[in-house]
Amino acid sequence: MEINLSIDPELVRKILMKFIHSEITRAGFSRAVINLSGGIDSAVSFVLAAEALGPQNVLAIRLPYKSSSANSLEHAQVLIDLFGGPSVTISITEMTDPLIALEPGMSEIRKGNIMARARMIVAYDQSEAFKGLVVGTGNKTEILLGYTTLFGDSACAINPIGDLYKTQVRQLARALGIPEIIISKPPSADLWAGQTDEGELGYSYEEVDKLLYLLIDQRYRPEECVETGFDEIFVRQVFERIRKYQFKRVPPPIAKLSSRTVGYDFLYLRDWGT
Repeated sequence: MEINLSIDPELVRKILMKFIHSEITRAGFSRAVINLSGGIDSAVSFVLAAEALGPQNVLAIRLPYKSSSANSLEHAQVLIDLFGGPSVTISITEMTDPLIALEPGMSEIRKGNIMARARMIVAYDQSEAFKGLVVGTGNKTEILLGYTTLFGDSACAINPIGDLYKTQVRQLARALGIPEIIISKPPSADLWAGQTDEGELGYSYEEVDKLLYLLIDQRYRPEECVETGFDEIFVRQVFERIRKYQFKRVPPPIAKLSSRTVGYDFLYLRDWGT
């Protein structure tokens, strides 16, 4: 079965630029901050924000850890030099190492979660200093698979690329003029040496994006996906991840005690009062 995930990059570009501008200005701001990792997702969000608000109004934050790849810093700097705007580099090593040192046998996943949350602490601190909102960098594939850290890389005020699968982010990146060296390198959260997204997940983004498109956008049942040619074990693994990590995609449930519980009965529009 042929599954087409092609987008109209120029149309998407216009929609997302308008989204960024309208959402930030409706909240009473004119600036944005973004953690610029040197990867494709943050690169796309950064360039879109710079085009929507003007590069002088977007603060790019580089947040290396002592084991971070030198390429991450270099590629982030390439973008800053290419598209302009203010930037700051803040090491998170001194923030995270004391906590990590408390448990010498701490797993790499726990260390990675600490780093992700430390980076977002810095982003929100810089958000106050720069008077700009935090722009997210999570794509649709990561969100659906739960491949994200709560209150870490998933935290943001707005997310322009959250409805684009990873393969679609690549298409948009080329239209935005992002250097090929960033687009083509293996996706990685750079949490430990040699770590890659696809290595951790166990399958390629290209492969899983097509399956997710059927499951989510086309509302296929798992068995129908198998009938189209997908491996049954692969389908079950992906479907289980979507189910398992639903809690990461919704606000924390609130126990209902009153007649107007926030999130249940108190449901005014997000721009109510503006």
